[in-house]
Amino acid sequence: MIAIPAVDLRGGACVQLVGGSYDEERIRLDDPPSVARMWFTQGFRRLHLVDLDAATGRGDNGELVRRILADRQLELQVGGGIRSREAIERLIGEGARNIVVGTRALEQMEWLAEMTSIFPNRLMVAADVRDRRVVTRGWAHTLPRDILDVVTMLNDLPLAGILVTAVHREGGLGGTDVPLMEDVSRISQASVIASGGITTINDLRALEDCGVAAAVIGMALYTGVLNPRVVAEEFGMTQGHPIETSHQ
Repeated sequence: MIAIPAVDLRGGACVQLVGGSYDEERIRLDDPPSVARMWFTQGFRRLHLVDLDAATGRGDNGELVRRILADRQLELQVGGGIRSREAIERLIGEGARNIVVGTRALEQMEWLAEMTSIFPNRLMVAADVRDRRVVTRGWAHTLPRDILDVVTMLNDLPLAGILVTAVHREGGLGGTDVPLMEDVSRISQASVIASGGITTINDLRALEDCGVAAAVIGMALYTGVLNPRVVAEEFGMTQGHPIETSHQ
């Protein structure tokens, strides 16, 4: 398993929010490209780059995304308001390793099927989960489907992975939802990337033990609760191994 630092963009800065709420911003760093480079120097090779403003319809940080993508030493999975073939093509052309799609992918499965046929093994589906239900549109809309049903529906598609965020744990530094990730990992044909509440090395080890391929970490790294060099030593991508292949 590999650990992936989150680089979340809001209003031109790198931020960390509690529970995804714009009213609960706890971290703000004003030079996101330098933040991305800092994680690289700490030993991480892959980053999770998200334009929060684009995802929530509050604007976009496209220029910052392009600047970070220009650093070709970094492997980047990029998300945030990506809802068209043109956007996917542009980001891949600018250097993104994988593209993270969420709301449209989950609400319009036929669109997702078409995009995965055009871009096989390049797309990750972001499944944000609360009470075992998938939520979309910035966590404002709950789909009438259990997460395991959604994963089953995705199993036939050539995905790079499924990013499962436990939104009830996001930013709270209270530990991740291991039973949720274990259940998803058990049935998913695609690699599972876990996010939300990851706080300790033991959280990471528990996720690895249940078959998770990667873990996105935000608040714990930015606040120093987790020592980045310790995390990178055990879970960094120093060998360049991919996460796109199935763990089964």
